[in-house]
Amino acid sequence: MISGDEREHRRIAARGVTLPPYSLGAAPLGNLYRPMEEQQAIAVIDQAVQAGFTHIDTAPHYGFGLSESRLGRALPAHPEISVSTKVGRLLVPIDADERAPVRFGFANAPDLKPVFDYSYDGLMRSFEASCERLGIERVAIVFAHDLGEMTHAEQNESYWREFCEGGMRALAELKAAGRVGAIGLGVNEVAVCERALSALDLDVFLLAGRYTLLEQAPLDSLLPQCAQRGVSLIAASPFNSGILAGAEGAGPAYYNYEPAPEAIVQKVRRIQSVCERYRVPVAAAALQFPAAHPQVVSVLAGFSRAEEVRSARRWIDTPIPPSLWDELKEHGLLHPGAPCPT
Repeated sequence: MISGDEREHRRIAARGVTLPPYSLGAAPLGNLYRPMEEQQAIAVIDQAVQAGFTHIDTAPHYGFGLSESRLGRALPAHPEISVSTKVGRLLVPIDADERAPVRFGFANAPDLKPVFDYSYDGLMRSFEASCERLGIERVAIVFAHDLGEMTHAEQNESYWREFCEGGMRALAELKAAGRVGAIGLGVNEVAVCERALSALDLDVFLLAGRYTLLEQAPLDSLLPQCAQRGVSLIAASPFNSGILAGAEGAGPAYYNYEPAPEAIVQKVRRIQSVCERYRVPVAAAALQFPAAHPQVVSVLAGFSRAEEVRSARRWIDTPIPPSLWDELKEHGLLHPGAPCPT
């Protein structure tokens, strides 16, 4: 496990923003895939604070404002919570014929839909609307959401130019005015982070699913560049959309928000086999592994029930012998240069 001194060191993010070692991702609070009662959402937040997850990351996209609104209603009871949110999509009304039980992965959401807008005006409008839903005037971090070729394909270059020429100026002004503590990208791909490092002055990346027990490509280029530039990383989606959570159910295991391909399923089974020999839940290894890298200031995971948060706290506190990490490396299941918890 990470020692107390190491955990304290990891809490110091670039440019003066501090984060706990583990943070709560609030996409489930926006009815991700299935409806959630308001009381259930508040219980998740309450339990997260008790478990030490005192930073919560949300976005307008999560339930089309629902996640931010629910978090906003919980914040008065928890002044210790720090918040990050995202910009890059504006919420606009839908027509009656666009209504559906699930839209963009969110169930029973308000009659709004997200429209990409990375312009100066679009980011400012998005930020002010988020603050209104959250009921606060300042947030710890703002991320430009889902830039990159994976999301935008043939429109990627035009959105990138729009952000660099307008949206980035909005983020810099918000930071200079003290409305945000740090600025960065919230994305799912390494390439756009590396591109941003060479072109933009950012503080932190929220990178989902790319630095996990299952894949460590950022070790080869991105993380060394981050260390050189003094840019922090929040390692999000440590379970890779669920496949590393360790639950065996009747349905398919999910990876990258879709049913996992067979090669991924087989790799996870090999990792799980090693963990079982040490009587360590694979979910415990999945949560603890990313936190060991010195550039990672927090590991961000989402939960839909208070019981899941309690389980996560137990996994974080589970002792893991160094020999487990050694064996994963020996079997080629972990990058040979990966820092591991001690």
